[in-house]
Amino acid sequence: MNLTAAQKILEKYWGYKEFRPSQWEVIQEILMGRNTVALMPTGGGKSLCFQIPALMLQGVCVVVSPLLALMEDQVNQLTDRGIKALFIPGGTPRKELDRLLDNAHYGGYSFLYLSPERLQDPLVQSRLSHMPIVLYAIDEAHCIAQWGHDFRPAYLACATVHQIKKAPVLALTATATPEVLEEIITQLQIPDAIVHKTTFARTNIEYQIIKTEDKWYRLQQALSKTKKSVIIYANSKDLTERLAEELVKHGHTADYFHGGLSAEQKSAKLKSWLQDQTQITVATTAFGMGIDKADVGLVVHYQIPENLEQYYQETGRAGRDGGRAKALLLYDHQDI
Repeated sequence: MNLTAAQKILEKYWGYKEFRPSQWEVIQEILMGRNTVALMPTGGGKSLCFQIPALMLQGVCVVVSPLLALMEDQVNQLTDRGIKALFIPGGTPRKELDRLLDNAHYGGYSFLYLSPERLQDPLVQSRLSHMPIVLYAIDEAHCIAQWGHDFRPAYLACATVHQIKKAPVLALTATATPEVLEEIITQLQIPDAIVHKTTFARTNIEYQIIKTEDKWYRLQQALSKTKKSVIIYANSKDLTERLAEELVKHGHTADYFHGGLSAEQKSAKLKSWLQDQTQITVATTAFGMGIDKADVGLVVHYQIPENLEQYYQETGRAGRDGGRAKALLLYDHQDI
């Protein structure tokens, strides 16, 4: 289980020759069977920290994630690389659930993606207990502390993995204050966890904050300078729709995204943006966790975000390919 073997897998499936800072350190901990918490910046390559060791250990890696779109995207990416992965969405009928769990167990799958709610299902837990599980990856682990009690109470039940089958736990997050980190470790019942922190500086992103009474003019200016994908964050559903409509009138390929859309609409809009059919997505914070597109050249905040962590997470969706990118925050006296 050495670096050379890991690099061979990295190059074979992902085309990279070297790991990013601290990826290999996290992978080593897992290969040694240790519980680990990895704090890495958005776009820092967190998913490889569980994908590589799972392939090296040749068993099933159970990935717990809060977002359907994220799971769908990661499973598609793995499948495109010739790696067997599947996810079981909420609301899957019992018969279909049984078939999918059979596939996960006997079909040579390396990754099984589940929502925290699905992980609580006694049938799922019973079936998992017979699988050759080599790792549990708890993605967006800050949900356990930050919103766990009201946003996704099921996240608090992630600690049940210890009763299902013994395997190391890897908790991943891009946002964790010391208090949140402590709560992640407590809630997941991994007091022995090794914590790895990577620098959160994103040197390829240019941050610009402008006070202006004419946001539309400033936005048009910024858009004229990029051919890459763009995310514009706005604070209300209504504003996302109005901005997208106005952008289309001005010749842009733009669409809106917010929590009021159906799952089918969200999936279609996300797909269109990921496949470069839509250049600009105007969105509320619903377009958030797990949105993974490497070539976002510009992230605009049309108002001041609620807090600094949210601002960091959302601007961090820019420049994941390592190329130059821009984060622009526009505000006026009303925003303050």
